[in-house]
Amino acid sequence: MKGKLFILSGPSGVGKGTVRESILSDKEVNLTYSISYTTRAPRNGEINGVHYFFVSREYFENAIKNDELLEYAVFVDNYYGTPKKAIDDLLNQGKNVLLEIEVQGAKQVMKKCPEAITIFMVPPSFEELEKRIRGRRSEPEDIVQQRLSKAKVEMQLQKNYKYVVVNDTIENASKAIIDIIKGVNKN
Repeated sequence: MKGKLFILSGPSGVGKGTVRESILSDKEVNLTYSISYTTRAPRNGEINGVHYFFVSREYFENAIKNDELLEYAVFVDNYYGTPKKAIDDLLNQGKNVLLEIEVQGAKQVMKKCPEAITIFMVPPSFEELEKRIRGRRSEPEDIVQQRLSKAKVEMQLQKNYKYVVVNDTIENASKAIIDIIKGVNKN
């Protein structure tokens, strides 16, 4: 039996990565995380092949030319994308796959894979989102401003997703998403 594809999206800083880690620690959900390519530099503590595949711009652009990506996007001057073959292999092995991707990429996947289960994560408020982005202390002010203005636009796209989950706490958001996944897996 083929696995199911789950898309987790939301604005930068909403906590997708933290919630993803919490969800993946629940073995009952039978979920595999898809590791994306990016051309951005690793943040403190990020490991190549675990958090992302950190690749050169040239490598990424060749993957685009060769149609090797399920989706890709440019964000804050860096490429992000999902290797197509890796996803197909996992789904054909019967594994459920979680894509944690931003909204441009999610739109591409929704077009190519209309059966994907889409989940949009929102912050409890925009002020809280700004606090989280600034709390990272990993980027200069101009990048913070780019992320915040992009987040305002992205928040309007939640209507395109089947499920919307508020990340008020990691525990609540994780439980809500796990419940969605378990419900879908019953069908």
